[in-house]
Amino acid sequence: MRITIQNERVRAVIHPIGAELQELKDLQSGVNYLWSGDPAYWGKYSPVLFPIVGALKENTYFYKGHQYSLPRHGFARERSFECIDQSPESASFLLIADATTREVYPFDFQLVIRYSLLDNLLSCTYMVTNPGKEDCYFSLGAHPAFAVPFGTSVADQRYEDYYLEFSDSDSLLRYTLDKGLIGKGTTEIPLRDKKLQLQKELFRQDAIVLKNLPDTEIRLRSDKHAHGLDFGFRDFPFFGIWAAPDAPFVCLEPWCGIADSVDHNQQLTEKEGIIRLPPNEIFERQWTVRIY
Repeated sequence: MRITIQNERVRAVIHPIGAELQELKDLQSGVNYLWSGDPAYWGKYSPVLFPIVGALKENTYFYKGHQYSLPRHGFARERSFECIDQSPESASFLLIADATTREVYPFDFQLVIRYSLLDNLLSCTYMVTNPGKEDCYFSLGAHPAFAVPFGTSVADQRYEDYYLEFSDSDSLLRYTLDKGLIGKGTTEIPLRDKKLQLQKELFRQDAIVLKNLPDTEIRLRSDKHAHGLDFGFRDFPFFGIWAAPDAPFVCLEPWCGIADSVDHNQQLTEKEGIIRLPPNEIFERQWTVRIY
């Protein structure tokens, strides 16, 4: 059963499978800013990426001499979370290691995802705890998809009417993808007045992968109406921007971790962006979205 949190301004709906946000609706305007999950394009809404982000080389990694296999973005998005706390304006969901996860990922962990509303702002907080006796190695990321167009009453909206406005970047250095892995080349994407006009051609060659963005906020807007959203993130060293081919959405993806490079040695402890969490410590990150 899906969990709903709500205040006078916003309603958010979360599914326990993957603790996935599936609706983010402005109750004043009636606009749902989140993608609809249409499987004709992409059947997800806002999956969590854990314990890896992106793809592994040959879907395989090695740890302490043992070989393991994980699919792209890991397993958390397909697992059932337990709702451990709920109030009218917040809800928390828990996933813990079990025999099934240990077959593919030999670490103890507790992953809590907390959604909270404050006026017109939704926050999503990730907390990873290591209850084990050895260091835990993982990556973590977000993958929310926002509808483009938003579905307002403005007639004749087009995907190309929307743009991403960056807070600090004047251009973007895109790392190329080679069959889902980080390739050896880069491409510079120029911005005009810190804005990237959305075009479906941007994603013909997969996601726009960025490293070490100076920005802590990206705004999604259109000049044809006053609706928009401000997407906030801090302490995420990698960022992805993606849409399925010709799909009416855009994903804004802050990551702590990244896909393997084409020449990676597949050793988990040497993976780019991997997080090492000592026993009994907690890792926490948060992203926010303000709608208007």
